[in-house]
Amino acid sequence: MKGIAFLSGLISGLLTSGIVLPVLAQVTSDGTTNTTINLNNNNFNILNGIQKGDNLFHSFKEFSIPKGGSVNFNNPTDVVNIINRVTGGNISNIDGLIKASGNANLFLINPAGIVFGENARLDIGGSFLGSTAENILFEDGFEFSAVNSQSEPLLTVSVPVGLQMGSNPGDINVRGNGHTLSTTSSFSPLEAWDTSSGLRVNSGNTLALIGGNLVLDGGIISADGGNIALGAVASKNENPVQVNLNNVDTSLVLDYSQVEEFKDINLTKRALIDASGVSSASIQIQGKTVSLKDGSLIAIENQGEQPGGDIQINATKLLELADSPNANPKIDGFNTFRNGIFYDAKSSGKVGNIIISTDELLMQNGGGNITNRTFTETAGGSIFINSKDINILSSSTIDSGVIITRTLGAGNSGNVTINTERLKVLNQGFIGVTSLGLGSAGNITINAREKIELIAPDFSDFGSAGIGASAVSESGNAGNVIIDTRELILRNGMVISSSTFGNGNSGSILINASEAFEIGGTRIQDDTNDLEGSIVRSAAILDPFVAKLFGLPDVPGGDGGDITINTPRLNLDDLGLITVRNDGTGDAGNLTINAESISLNNQGAITATTASGEGGNINLNLQSDLILRNNSLIDTEALGTGNGGNITINSPIIAGFENSDIIANAVEGNGGNINITTSGIFGLEFREELTSNPDITASSQFGINGTVEINNISIDPSSGLTELPVKLTDSSQQISTGCSRNTDSTFVATGKGGIPQNPNERVDLNRTWLDIRDLSEFRKPHNISEITTISTKPIIVEATGFIRNTKGEIELVAVKNKPLITKQIAECSRANAS
Repeated sequence: MKGIAFLSGLISGLLTSGIVLPVLAQVTSDGTTNTTINLNNNNFNILNGIQKGDNLFHSFKEFSIPKGGSVNFNNPTDVVNIINRVTGGNISNIDGLIKASGNANLFLINPAGIVFGENARLDIGGSFLGSTAENILFEDGFEFSAVNSQSEPLLTVSVPVGLQMGSNPGDINVRGNGHTLSTTSSFSPLEAWDTSSGLRVNSGNTLALIGGNLVLDGGIISADGGNIALGAVASKNENPVQVNLNNVDTSLVLDYSQVEEFKDINLTKRALIDASGVSSASIQIQGKTVSLKDGSLIAIENQGEQPGGDIQINATKLLELADSPNANPKIDGFNTFRNGIFYDAKSSGKVGNIIISTDELLMQNGGGNITNRTFTETAGGSIFINSKDINILSSSTIDSGVIITRTLGAGNSGNVTINTERLKVLNQGFIGVTSLGLGSAGNITINAREKIELIAPDFSDFGSAGIGASAVSESGNAGNVIIDTRELILRNGMVISSSTFGNGNSGSILINASEAFEIGGTRIQDDTNDLEGSIVRSAAILDPFVAKLFGLPDVPGGDGGDITINTPRLNLDDLGLITVRNDGTGDAGNLTINAESISLNNQGAITATTASGEGGNINLNLQSDLILRNNSLIDTEALGTGNGGNITINSPIIAGFENSDIIANAVEGNGGNINITTSGIFGLEFREELTSNPDITASSQFGINGTVEINNISIDPSSGLTELPVKLTDSSQQISTGCSRNTDSTFVATGKGGIPQNPNERVDLNRTWLDIRDLSEFRKPHNISEITTISTKPIIVEATGFIRNTKGEIELVAVKNKPLITKQIAECSRANAS
């Protein structure tokens, strides 16, 4: 007893101290499937089993492989599926080689759990499925169970169609030393990397892991141009759940439609999920929280001519791409990526899409990239994200969370489409579509039902992070940006842009903010580094070194697109900017804003400028007011040989103060035209040239001045009068005869409602009615109708005519004893019958 107690204490001490005990390696049969195992050192040869049609069945009590060991299935080559179960209740620790003959698929289920060590390898001709399911389900209804193993199971020739998970599925762990994937730059394709490590299946096959929690701790999972499927499944109310196995073409697709709860999938320490190759490939990941950390990657590089499948990630709670705040992308001498999801086209085969569905997408602390790129003439794939919340939270200038499609060849890049309730992008976070080759960039479409926030700290100098479509190429066009949201906030160096730096054209920008749109910048204390929050559609000149690096012309030749903004309330504060600009030879685009009110303050600006081409036009259609304060600006200047653009403003009230200006000037070309329609303009005055006061100018230094037309619409008092119809109404027919006329009722009109005192006075539409009587006497119960009574007193009757008496005098006469008719009077709340 003392020896047992001592041994138990020793084991407990070793476990709690973190020392890992050696695992007793064993592969043993449970005797139910005629499986024979021959051991040679640490190599296990698996013989016999029970073959039914294309299926070969094995049942093991234990299934673990030590480091340097192997399990070799000596199966007939006509076998399609080798189906294995582990019934002993212990975890399978696999740190060696699993090998099978021919092109057979290999199934391994162990409800207790599976651990693949860093030396685990696969050498099989077909697909591999590892699972902690309790049962494998077949097309004819047969179940090959790892928890209810029959002594002589009635096996089947039909194909596997599903997995039945228990109430608490075991976990699956894949351990390794991490990938060595590298690239020379973000503009280069993925470099070759070590393909000998990790779990791998041959070209065109499927590698699937379905269990409880899935952990890839530096682990590598590869399918050479094949398909990878990872699922982390939980049971709801401890009921078994079923995962269906669907064969689509040559791929195995997992169907989770009958699963209500999921567990987590975690990738750490440069873990890699890779389906790159020359064949069609796809990756399918399903879990509750899917997390990529420490440089972990999910990647497909299409190296062949066949079109690729999609990368699909479904995380019911959270998809997280995160590094520690001080993470260094250069690890162990390899220039590795930060966390990321990559899809590249390196040959003529079209790439698929990246499709993400989650409750929250979180990219923080250098949260890496979600990138779809093409390097050839083939079109790039798109990125689709459906998430309730999206937070891209970079922490410094070197940390960035990026969602981008990019072309570096002749093919066009794909689109970025985001559907969310709330989107927040901080610091260097960026959502974009880019052309760096001959092809054009795709489009960005963002539907955020509640709010979009693009914000950098006041002290930052991050440049143009935010949302953007760009063409950094000689001939490619930039894409369009379309945003629909309730509230949009843009601050401190963040931008929404579509820009060209070559001879291609920039795209257009459409923003619908149904409640409010706020743009703001900041000014550094020494006034040397101002940060604008801005909406930019531009053709801009790059640094000469950068322009030469990308083969760009010294001066861009592309034309600009348009900016259209629809919102009730637009505020531009502290260097907030909306601009269409062309620094090259092309024309600036047009800028149209439809709003109730616009406020510009502290150098807020709305501009459309050009260097040589035609100036852009600005159209402001407002229902309430336009206010410019503190050196704010509305400007369509042409700085070179081009003509100034036109400004059209329709607003009931326009006010400009503290040297705020409305300008349509030119240098060598003609000044633009300014057309203002308003009911009142305050502060701003037309002047021939700019002064220190609020100005409206349309001048040209060497050309012809433009025109300024101000239509000041005053209020017409007659607009409130209504002409009476020709046929007047008989008022006597509008009075109820049911109300008694012999009461003291009165009608009182108070206030200024009604007809004015004279024709020059405005009609007041706020007519009021006031009953000034004490109504308490009318709150007594009464009948619907009352009957008048006949008085016994002599009554005065109405004269019915006149006569001349004998004296020649005129007398009024009436017929005596004329009957008096009793009337039934309808109830009248303001009359009493008597």
